[in-house]
Amino acid sequence: MAFVNVTELIITGLFQDPDVQKVCFVLFLPVYLATVLGNGLIVVTVNISKSLYSPMYFFLNYLSLVEILYSSTVVPKFITDLLNKIKTISPKGCLAQIFFFHFFGVTEILLLTVMAYDRYVAICKPLYYTTIMSRPKCHRLVAGSWVGGFFHSIIQIFITLPLPFCGPNVIDHYFCDLHPLFKLACTDTFVVGVIMFVNSGLFSVFSFLFLVSSYIVILYNLRNHSAEGRRKALSTCASHIMVVVLFFGPAIFLYLRPASTYTEDKLVAVFYTVITPMLNPIIYTLRNAEVKNAVRKLWGKKVSSSLE
Repeated sequence: MAFVNVTELIITGLFQDPDVQKVCFVLFLPVYLATVLGNGLIVVTVNISKSLYSPMYFFLNYLSLVEILYSSTVVPKFITDLLNKIKTISPKGCLAQIFFFHFFGVTEILLLTVMAYDRYVAICKPLYYTTIMSRPKCHRLVAGSWVGGFFHSIIQIFITLPLPFCGPNVIDHYFCDLHPLFKLACTDTFVVGVIMFVNSGLFSVFSFLFLVSSYIVILYNLRNHSAEGRRKALSTCASHIMVVVLFFGPAIFLYLRPASTYTEDKLVAVFYTVITPMLNPIIYTLRNAEVKNAVRKLWGKKVSSSLE
């Protein structure tokens, strides 16, 4: 990424009005803290509680960890910038933010896919579940998700590095992402826009279609289960489906458009960078009796022992 006479990039932010920015600071700071605390609570509970040893919770543990990392690539700087009149980031910092944002984002997509596969095996092949979803295989699936996220993000960086930036340095966004950065390039970005369209847009669509197809198969197979079995499986799958829709909806909306015709919708970006990571632990906790019971037992004991 060649910057000629450009030592820093200026970020326009979400809103220009200082009073509105202060209101956003008051609103978004508690949301980010809730994201870290909520997902952190799930990570600690799953790792300590003996009742949450199944592969589903093993994957949920890593999904919650990735949510914290994913949100933390954007939100802390976004929140602190709300108090700054001039918002800047170095070119290297911008590149790092793009890398980690896409790295953790795609890792989350792959983890959601793995979780769908886990539910498919549990519901459609229950007699072989413990054999198929052995702990070593679960470790390999999680490792594969991280590796897949890394290679996806590396591609994004490789298509960005050759671009020359020789003049404008104002990014019309509240964080560094590919679409607004491409607008500053002093060259035609049609080809890199197509590559990004395939690497991000089509990848999101195909992943979403795969997940939807998986849950359709799961729901179809539930007809052979007892009423109680259907109720428990539907409760678990409903949580997964809600998270999938919340995550993929904005991603598909933003990355399916070519860079040359893209109009940034910052409110959509706020939803998938700030709001969705906070909602996931709420969805999984409120709709899952095992997680709720484990949280009550574990943290109830902690509170009781601290009061003794």
